[in-house]
Amino acid sequence: MPENAYTYVIVGGGLAGASAAQEIKERDKSGSILLIGREKHLPYDRPPLSKKLWFGQKKVEEIFLHDLNFYDQNKIQLMLDTKVVSLDVKNKTVTDEQGRSYRYGKLLLATGGVPRTLPVPGGDLEGICYYRFLDDYLRIKNEVKEGKSALVVGGGFIGSEIAAALNINKIDVTMIFPEPYLVQRVFPEGLGQAIQRHYIQKGIKILSEDKLVSIIWKGSKFLTRTNSGKQIESDLLIVGIGILPVIDLAEKAGLVTGNGISVDEYLQTSHPDIYAAGDNALFPYRTLGQNMRIEHWDNALNQGKWAGGNMTGDRAPFDYMPYFFSDLFEFGYEAVGEIDSRLKIFADWQNENDTGVIYYLKDEKIRGAMMCNVWGKVDAARELIKKGEQVKPENLLGAIR
Repeated sequence: MPENAYTYVIVGGGLAGASAAQEIKERDKSGSILLIGREKHLPYDRPPLSKKLWFGQKKVEEIFLHDLNFYDQNKIQLMLDTKVVSLDVKNKTVTDEQGRSYRYGKLLLATGGVPRTLPVPGGDLEGICYYRFLDDYLRIKNEVKEGKSALVVGGGFIGSEIAAALNINKIDVTMIFPEPYLVQRVFPEGLGQAIQRHYIQKGIKILSEDKLVSIIWKGSKFLTRTNSGKQIESDLLIVGIGILPVIDLAEKAGLVTGNGISVDEYLQTSHPDIYAAGDNALFPYRTLGQNMRIEHWDNALNQGKWAGGNMTGDRAPFDYMPYFFSDLFEFGYEAVGEIDSRLKIFADWQNENDTGVIYYLKDEKIRGAMMCNVWGKVDAARELIKKGEQVKPENLLGAIR
């Protein structure tokens, strides 16, 4: 192949991109691979950024998916700290911000997502941490000193995890979010309120059903005003209010997009030589019978593998059911399927709001299950969901233990 031409080009240096590269190399020993990543770091696991790194259960060097030798030995060319700015579908090239172009045979868009920002005066102040990347962890960890204060904006997955992590590291934490209780999108109210009370007992101040209206930098602190008229001073301001899928390359190139880059069951976009996987992929979730975009580790890992295999000529439909997990102080869970607090909910508690299984039902069928402090039962939950049978909630008692 001519210089700057590759059998496979992967745009995105996260878990989905790295998993795809590894799968491609296992199936096509001779194909050339270029992996382009925006971050300066080798591809790494993201969950430890708000979990194990803070608790001393992992070191930074342990979160990288592979060392540099892996990429060298497998002849996977890495271009880190590089942003791709355009995609030419007709000429099958991508171009980076330095004007360098790379021709591909097959292309994977594994561009992930970027943090949502606060649409308020001061939301773009230098020093606000929109928490998502390894550099964010390294910066905040360096600034964390016992007795400092932090305002955490957002009561979802990232906000609740980082608030717990900071509290354990002896930071004075205040949380603010518009919902009535923590992680409202997935927790039933009883559980969400119980966890919120636990956060308060740990010393975290909770400002629920409130939101920021302005931020200024005053002296050496952030001064934040809320919709209810409160003023909060903090040394740190950390925001975790979700992500937006990075779909600009696909949009400008004319690929079909929506809430993500639209793909079929083979993770193929509207162009047959271009695939998408991970946080940015809007895919047909076969078991649930609907299109979804999932922003979790297990989905990125497995979609990357599936896309890599299909790029080499396999035709394997993505029928995997990804799970996700979280740890909030002593409360941990694993969940699979459609986890939405707006669905009908039945909880089979062994110890209320602590240990048990929560079922999410629609039309009397199990759509999802959350195992709370119950471990190793994700496959059992998958099987119940796959059956697609109508069930009476009382018949679910003891179904998963």
